[in-house]
Amino acid sequence: TKWCPAPDCTCAVEFVSDVNYDVSCNCTFRFCWNCTEEAHRPVNCDTVSKWILKNSAESENMNWILANSKPCPKCQRPIEKNQGCMHMTCTPPCKFEFCWLCLGSWIEHGERTGGFYACNRYESAKKEGVYDEAEARRERAKHSLERYMHYYERWASNQTSRQKAIADLQKAEKEQLAKLTEIYGIPETQLKFIIEAWSQIIECRRVLQWTYAYGYYLEDKVKSGFFEYLQGEAESGLERLHQCAEKDLLAFLPFSKHDTTEDHPSPAEFGEFRVKLAGLTSITRNYFENLVRALEDGLEDVQCAGEAATSSKATNSKKAGAKGKVAKKQPSRSSSDHSDDTWPCERCTFLNPSSADACTACDKQRY
Repeated sequence: TKWCPAPDCTCAVEFVSDVNYDVSCNCTFRFCWNCTEEAHRPVNCDTVSKWILKNSAESENMNWILANSKPCPKCQRPIEKNQGCMHMTCTPPCKFEFCWLCLGSWIEHGERTGGFYACNRYESAKKEGVYDEAEARRERAKHSLERYMHYYERWASNQTSRQKAIADLQKAEKEQLAKLTEIYGIPETQLKFIIEAWSQIIECRRVLQWTYAYGYYLEDKVKSGFFEYLQGEAESGLERLHQCAEKDLLAFLPFSKHDTTEDHPSPAEFGEFRVKLAGLTSITRNYFENLVRALEDGLEDVQCAGEAATSSKATNSKKAGAKGKVAKKQPSRSSSDHSDDTWPCERCTFLNPSSADACTACDKQRY
């Protein structure tokens, strides 16, 4: 038993799962039983610890300084270049004036050295290799910082989207279900598919958020390519679900509290919306569950697939020489898996009525 780490929560939580360390308190806060940080599947506790430390450490500040500034040649204080001119002046009390490119005294510069926006001394010294090491170090720091910011910004963006989804879930529970019951006469117990959709969005945003920490520390280039593909597909699927729950639902709600018009979509249209949202929720849940398992297993299938492809390629080369023919991948669902009045979507495998020209779950065209 442990105390819930959520602020202002006084509940004690008992761990009863034998599958993973994610636990949920009565206050709705989900956390990792092992490290007590917020739930962070699919990354392990060590990765979370490193990522949180990196986000709060001074190392990235130093990287930024290294990538975007140079030391004053006189006092060695870092100076940021925020204008186009190469004429730099150090801050008081130093006030040393120097050239940004070659770091030489500005007194020795002028039209003969290239003017305010160039430096012949720097160009000639660079050709001789004088500045290669310093510039290479600065470029490495810049690349490292840009890579970190790429992952951090998307990690933080999904965290923000998740917080917004939590607020939208609360709004749906407190306001929207009652309005839909009033308009369509449907009991709130039959509108739980909306709550389930928002709950799934919140969970998927959390998973997607931590995949960026996973990707930052993933060094295997082969696995990185496959990981980015899986992550991109996850983002696309989640965006479809999020848009359906956030925007498509608004068409069935009054525009304002004082809206007394009865010009709302028909019950049949609301039924179609229900099928679409429930279908997207199920599809997204399945995809993310598979994604979490794959990442927790270290994308081990990538290595196996690579070895199998290499072996297969070698075998085919022996049989067919330099030419080969790739067999077209057959769909996993056979014609006997569904009746004549339905068709499976190639993208998400959702079964659609034969009258539909596009998938009701993901909007992919049938033909």
